Amino acid sequence: MSMDVPQIFDRRTVRLHRDRAVPDLDQVQPVLEEAATRLLDRLDDVTRVFSTALDIGGRGVVAPALRARGIDTVAADLSPRICARDAGPAVCMDGEWLPFAPHSFDLVVACLSLHWVNDLPGLLAQVRRVLVPDGLFLACMPVLPTLGGLRHALMEAEMASRGGVSPRVSPFPGLRDCASLLQRAGFALPVADGDVIHLSYQTPMGLLSDLRHAGETNALCQRTRAMTSPALLADAMARLPRGVDGDIAQDLHIAIMTGWSPAPTQPQPLRPGQFDVSLEDALRDGRQT
Repeated sequence: MSMDVPQIFDRRTVRLHRDRAVPDLDQVQPVLEEAATRLLDRLDDVTRVFSTALDIGGRGVVAPALRARGIDTVAADLSPRICARDAGPAVCMDGEWLPFAPHSFDLVVACLSLHWVNDLPGLLAQVRRVLVPDGLFLACMPVLPTLGGLRHALMEAEMASRGGVSPRVSPFPGLRDCASLLQRAGFALPVADGDVIHLSYQTPMGLLSDLRHAGETNALCQRTRAMTSPALLADAMARLPRGVDGDIAQDLHIAIMTGWSPAPTQPQPLRPGQFDVSLEDALRDGRQT
């Protein structure tokens, strides 16, 4: 990772949050499993057979699912406590660095583990390096407007109380940004599709508890170190939008990303001048049918 890369996230804090959340991961297991299922379902649409996989930050959900498909999988996670729970090969490492030789895997999967990475283009370039030619990268990550209601509620409450705001919710990319990142990293046939996991909570504390149980609380470098006052938190929670049934909807919007490591055998776009029919002829023929 280049020292010129802006340090938006405190990686040490991310690791601490993930470590502390391990005893409570069962509380958010259904959400993690749903995201992993939707992601790995994409493998059913691929005819290629995968034998070796790297699971980046799957939190004990992705690696077992890959092994159940008969794929030898190495689990890699920032949290040593999560690695210790894995029943198969596991490597404790910072997810911004991939300590593997080139062409080590024919499949790399990252499920809900990329949104705390400072140098995401650099990490994707590393993923492409460790993939064999024609290897598949499969990932999902939160995108806007995930946690938009919570972000706005906290900003409004803090502005009303203190006359200013501090960053409290991680910034998320847009769906188009994800496709651009894959293309920038040199992946072939990059695709980013949107999906939504519908979540709702009867109380604001249920939402905050799930974020803690998943290790997803504030790890921004510029976060305020001061304790959030109970009055400010209560005001923010009262501002959360509610549905007609009184529940708080906080849907998890995800981008499901697929990209292939370049290989000579892959379909290639035609170069200018290689077309057999001109656009003018095609349009004229279309009008005549």
